[in-house]
Amino acid sequence: MRVLDYTLLLALCCSGAQAADSKPLKPLKPCTITSKSGLTFDLNAIAVHPLHDGKKTHKTDREESWHASGYDYGSNFTLNFCVPVIEELEKVVGVDENLWRNVSAFYTKGGKTYSIGQTSTAPVLRGRKLVLNYTGGSPCEPSTTKRSIDLLAAAKNKDNDEDDDPRPPKSGSKPVRRKSTIISLLCDREITVKATVAFVGASEDECTYFFESRSSAACGGVSEEQQAVGPAGVFGIIALIAAADMLIILTSSCTRLLPARKGYNQLPTHTARGRGATRAEDENRLIDQLDEEWDD
Repeated sequence: MRVLDYTLLLALCCSGAQAADSKPLKPLKPCTITSKSGLTFDLNAIAVHPLHDGKKTHKTDREESWHASGYDYGSNFTLNFCVPVIEELEKVVGVDENLWRNVSAFYTKGGKTYSIGQTSTAPVLRGRKLVLNYTGGSPCEPSTTKRSIDLLAAAKNKDNDEDDDPRPPKSGSKPVRRKSTIISLLCDREITVKATVAFVGASEDECTYFFESRSSAACGGVSEEQQAVGPAGVFGIIALIAAADMLIILTSSCTRLLPARKGYNQLPTHTARGRGATRAEDENRLIDQLDEEWDD
């Protein structure tokens, strides 16, 4: 078989494997995301679920959601990843009762429970940062900073100046601003637990809360869907291995028969055999002619 034939065979095998891989992948399950480089981040491994019948299925199963100390903030935080906290919440400030079971982050202060975000199963990648964002928590309290007090005073004076304005006031109320949570997830392959959560800080108006979590789940990997190979891919791989074995065997045989040649030059061709046979016949004919002259 010629070298060209082997090349074509290898190309066909490779194209078969690529055709198997070109099938559309299954949609990713919730709480996962794939980067442009092909890495899949699955945060389901650090999501805490309620225990079945109050018993642990694995030793690493948690009986509580994740906790973070608030230090100087004055309150500690409880949160979960992509699922609601497993604690039962009641009387969450400013949140409808039918949404209490969907709270993924909260804190208690002054005997009251404040939600800082509803469940989200869609992590996002901002550059190289893996982020999980919760929104729709309890209403943000009015800010008491000096700037806000000055703005409120200015607005009040403006309203007093416009009391005599004959135009009717604008209808509709201002939208309610609600507390939210941003969790930055960092890769840590040497961590001895599933994850750690630390409170970083809150915005000045206490409307947005920032956390940092370290876990091996944030390192990314290859998903099961990407690892799977269909029947056509398996056949292509087997054919590719068989063709490579044949090429190796043929090359080894030629090495023994033609030790002076190297690489692809070891493979015999029809042209080389034809030229070699013609040259040998000419040499034999010349020898026979010389022998006849010598006998005469």
